[in-house]
Amino acid sequence: MPETARNRLLHDLPAVTVRTCSVSEMDNNVYLLTSKTTGAQVLIDAAADAEAIRDLIASAAGDTPCEPRLEMIVTTHRHWDHVRALPALASLTGARTAAGEDDADAIAEATGVAPDVRLRHGDIVGADGLRLEVVALRGHTPGSIALVCRPEADEPAVLFTGDSLFPGGVGNTEGDDGRFRQLFTDVTERIFDAFDDDVVVHPGHGASTTLGAERPHLPEWAERGW
Repeated sequence: MPETARNRLLHDLPAVTVRTCSVSEMDNNVYLLTSKTTGAQVLIDAAADAEAIRDLIASAAGDTPCEPRLEMIVTTHRHWDHVRALPALASLTGARTAAGEDDADAIAEATGVAPDVRLRHGDIVGADGLRLEVVALRGHTPGSIALVCRPEADEPAVLFTGDSLFPGGVGNTEGDDGRFRQLFTDVTERIFDAFDDDVVVHPGHGASTTLGAERPHLPEWAERGW
């Protein structure tokens, strides 16, 4: 299937490809990782438009000599715009589902899909040939998570940060200072202190960035409180 503005290849790494499409009026980013060596796939955020996401999955058919198969759908957080296609995609593909432990019940209530795996900070989630590290980033929602893909060889890590880190700041904490301080602390300690500047950040909406581009602005974010 041809690459389009809504459906494109982000990374062609030695063992993994990363594709994305944008869906819904909220410009939600959906990410698909495919193992070149096994064909296993992980989808990050079945946000909306199951048909568009099916096209995204189909577009990766040539990324592996193996039979591609979606094995896991990971939801970065419980907000409605990130889960609207979850019931359809889980039913269609039979993939297992996963989400942060403290958002899992809300996702089950909203979608009828109870996550098969409840994720905590430091867990590993994925499929055959795909390993994603879980980073809990509390504040946007109680169970918000980021996912870290560490490619083989000398490629920098790739981060999928949901709505917790964007170009220009952390996610919305609705003016709650306690939630902001929690999120800012987690993002600082668990992302910026843990990874190098060349690491690419793919957020839940809009454009990607790097930690190097955002790091100089951390004091500004702390001072303004959002």
